[in-house]
Amino acid sequence: MAKPHLQAQSFPLANGRHLENAGLEEPPRLLIIGAGARGKAYARAVSESTNGLIQAVAEPIRYKREALGQKYIWGINQPLEGQSFEDWKEYVQYEQERRRRKEGGVHVVPGVDAVFVCTLDETHAEIIVGLSTLGLHIMSEKPLATTLDDCLKIYQSLQPAQGKTPNRIFSIGHVLRYSPHNILLRKLLLEDDGIGDVISIEHTEPVGWWHFSHSYVRGNWRKESTTAPSLLTKSCHDIDFLLWLLCSSPAGSDGVPHLPSYITSSGSLTHFKHSRKPALAGEATNCLSCPAERGCIYSAKKIYEEVHVAKGHTGWPVNIVDPEIEDYIMAQGKSVAIKKLREQLAHDYDGSTPQEEIERRPWFGRCVYESDNDVCDDQIVTMTWEDDPLTNGENSFSADPLKGRGAKTATFHMIAFTEKQCERRGRIYGTKGEIEYDSKTIKVYNFASKHTETHCPHQPGGGHGGGDDGLAQQYVKAVEAVKNQNLQVDEAQKIHIGCTLEDIIRSHAMVFAAEEARKERKVLDWKEWWMAKVKPTMGYETMK
Repeated sequence: MAKPHLQAQSFPLANGRHLENAGLEEPPRLLIIGAGARGKAYARAVSESTNGLIQAVAEPIRYKREALGQKYIWGINQPLEGQSFEDWKEYVQYEQERRRRKEGGVHVVPGVDAVFVCTLDETHAEIIVGLSTLGLHIMSEKPLATTLDDCLKIYQSLQPAQGKTPNRIFSIGHVLRYSPHNILLRKLLLEDDGIGDVISIEHTEPVGWWHFSHSYVRGNWRKESTTAPSLLTKSCHDIDFLLWLLCSSPAGSDGVPHLPSYITSSGSLTHFKHSRKPALAGEATNCLSCPAERGCIYSAKKIYEEVHVAKGHTGWPVNIVDPEIEDYIMAQGKSVAIKKLREQLAHDYDGSTPQEEIERRPWFGRCVYESDNDVCDDQIVTMTWEDDPLTNGENSFSADPLKGRGAKTATFHMIAFTEKQCERRGRIYGTKGEIEYDSKTIKVYNFASKHTETHCPHQPGGGHGGGDDGLAQQYVKAVEAVKNQNLQVDEAQKIHIGCTLEDIIRSHAMVFAAEEARKERKVLDWKEWWMAKVKPTMGYETMK
């Protein structure tokens, strides 16, 4: 819910009150751009887990904008100046005018310090580049952008003037870095040397059978031409996770990253296509009129109505199908909510529907074997490292030039057809032992002692095993360190965010390279690919 914060001067708070608190530090003030599922997740995380203040929201859909604003910003009151915007462009215009008024000596309300960009993936580049002139700290939901060119445009727009140090924090929604489970896993590997040198890692993201059908067959991320490959939209933070474990140096060190030598990938759309359609379904294209519906596990009626709304569940995924579903249940009862849900599921298209209309929205009642989806539902990525010893003076945390830099392999598997839903699991094989992990436990087996030590990290609330809250906490801490503690941006970025914009570009580039390898059925030399596709735009040597 909306919460009050002490301020250095007399200004209206989110709940309409005014306070006089000259001399007190101001909390970081944040703008949420995009009031969908991820925008709401970060608004909750900031409000519950940090001292940050959600000051404004920019969202074109009125219902979503008002729902987030009422819960986290203005409460039962009407929004005040600078709290509600129909889109990010309206905010930019407002902020430019607010600054002009302030420079002219006019008493104005405080502006925001930082932004969460939580819109559809394909809009990130335009928004971030558009915000870049304002000098605000930015956190972008993953992926950074849907093409390598757009990622590099973002990089260029955020670079400080020549000879200047970075002037803004930049973070990305790679929440896997920030969960207690994964922080401990990385510590066991890199700081505690729990299994010696890593030789190989197998990491799996089990998407979940009906989750994949919701988001990547019927939903917004179903088609590469309108969004991006599923490896990017679903699993870019898994690739980042592997690089975080295997490329980076232990916390607090400035070691040179050990980068992969080769990358390859294979995968395809194996199941959700017309050739797999049950014969009984005939010509039906919508679940509500399909003769095979009762026997189909992907029945939209079963997934959204029977499993969720009929049991009183109004959160994800049904609030994506109909954002007002909770209000219907509360105000008019379950029967009305089910009726409204079925109206949404009944939406369909045929040969007369303009292609632009088909592609611009999800179709949650559509037969999963008759959709226009084309992204992979099963994909494997293999990254290979070679020995890369450091010379004297390059390795600040070990006397062994090959420590953490020996030959190794990482295999990532993204698979739709699983019972578990986004509960990552894997095994790491080392020279002294072996680690088995899922999203709840970490088991470390030592070859010498033949002993297995089991770790059960704290499982906080929120999404991604506490990663949502962890990321929000670190982002707000970084912003506050710059705002109130006079810490330089690059230091705050290193201490609190734990990665740089260059790291973010690298992990995204790895995904684009993997996709090129998959489509062209080849093994890519990572350094050659980077030097040809990325380095010319980055403007300087970033391989070391």
